[in-house]
Amino acid sequence: MKLYDTPLAPNPRRVRWFMAEKGIEDVEVITLNLLEGTHKQPEYLQKAGLANVPMLELDDGTCFTESVAICRYLESRYPEPNMFGRTAEETALIEMWLRRAEMLVATPFMLGVRHSHPALAVLEQQNPAVADYNKEQGLKALKVLDRRLAESEWLAGERITIADIVAFVGIDFGRMIKLKPPQDLAHVNRWADAMRARPAAQAGMPKAAA
Repeated sequence: MKLYDTPLAPNPRRVRWFMAEKGIEDVEVITLNLLEGTHKQPEYLQKAGLANVPMLELDDGTCFTESVAICRYLESRYPEPNMFGRTAEETALIEMWLRRAEMLVATPFMLGVRHSHPALAVLEQQNPAVADYNKEQGLKALKVLDRRLAESEWLAGERITIADIVAFVGIDFGRMIKLKPPQDLAHVNRWADAMRARPAAQAGMPKAAA
C-alpha cells in the first residue's frame, strides 16, 4: 500500500497519527508538495478523482481519499488497538463524537486557518469573513467538548478513538494562526495535554512544527 501525504495539512496528519497508534509500518508514504500543486497533476488526479490529500493506493491499484475512510479501511486490516468501536453501542457513540468533532470543531478551525494564513493563499481564494466566522464558531463549539470531557477522559469513552484524533488535529492546526482553546476550558486543555503527550502526536510532523 501507498499513502500519498503532505506534512503540515491536518487531514493527512489524522491518518499518520492513526497509523502510529496502531503501529502500522508497512505502508509506503509518498510526500506531495501542495504549495507546488503536485496534487493537481494529471497522474494523481486520475487516481484520486479529486485534488485531495491524503490518498491510499492499494496493491491492486484501488485508490481512495478522505481521511476517515482511509482510517476505517486500515482499522479493518489492523483491528487492534480498536479505534472505531467493538460493540454496536460503542461504535455508534464513537461515530456520534467523530461527527461532532469534525463538523463543530475541526472543520471550523481548519477553515479559519485556510482563509487567513498568508502561505495558504496559493491554494484558494481567501475570504477574511469566512476565516473570522469559522474561528468564532470553532471556539464556541469547544464548550461542547469541554462539557463532555468533564465526565469522560476521552471524547467517546475510556480510551482514545478516531474522534479524539480528528478533534485534536483540527484544533492543533490552529497553532498556525495562534488559535487555541481558551484557558478557562480546563477539561479541553487537560485532554489536549494528554493528546499532545502521546508518541503518535508527532507522527510524520516536521521537526520545526513538532
